[in-house]
Amino acid sequence: MQLGPVNNGEAVVEVRDLTVRFGGATILDDLDLTVYRGEVLGVVGGSGSGKSVLLRAILSLVPRQDGEIRLFGIPYDGATYAERRAIDRRIGVLFQAGALFSSLTVLENVKVPMREHLRLPDALMNQLARLKIELVGLPRDAADKYPSQLSGGMVKRAGLARALALDPEMLFLDEPTSGLDPISAAEFDQLIMTLRDTLTLTVMMVTHDLDSLHTVCDRIACLAEGRILVEGPIEAMLAYDHPWVKSYFRGARARQLLTA
Repeated sequence: MQLGPVNNGEAVVEVRDLTVRFGGATILDDLDLTVYRGEVLGVVGGSGSGKSVLLRAILSLVPRQDGEIRLFGIPYDGATYAERRAIDRRIGVLFQAGALFSSLTVLENVKVPMREHLRLPDALMNQLARLKIELVGLPRDAADKYPSQLSGGMVKRAGLARALALDPEMLFLDEPTSGLDPISAAEFDQLIMTLRDTLTLTVMMVTHDLDSLHTVCDRIACLAEGRILVEGPIEAMLAYDHPWVKSYFRGARARQLLTA
């Protein structure tokens, strides 16, 4: 298993007693989670377990009924407008399908966060955006293409380039390898590790990909029944006595984890 920098106990994300309901259905129920500086935390759970809801609740993209969320030690709900803007500049988000604007080129997509948060000449933003595009392994000519002209893997990388536009400290990734073939997924995993190490990023990655959990993540949090059942390295998942956890981590598709 890939081991990243040992965290110093500094919490970048703190989720306490988080409850989210849609109608009469409770999706997250008094959930607690901490993401430490310098780690890659993988959040795993079954379909409909609330993985993406958790990520969106942390980002204040869905309402919550209870709980507190702190980003970089600051309670987001109680933050001033200026504090929220400063927090937003310190995080980057890659949504599951890339979430690129279809009417904009890759270059223009990457410039969107810069236009929102920075006051820079357009020529300088172009240079910075092209640097981000190259950083994620896209060819130079991809900058002038539209999302419809890209492969699935290239869309993911373009979305990642936009997530890195403001040089964030924290990355949120929602199913970053979903829809990719095994080779592309492995290359994307390697890219995440390289960026984490070279840019000293902290990463929270929602995924169902066992290869990613094994290769990229320093720690795993298993979400079921509206809460985090168990968290720790792969070994903790394998040892945990819960039907879904056992089925997921000891099932037929998990054989490589058992023999690694």
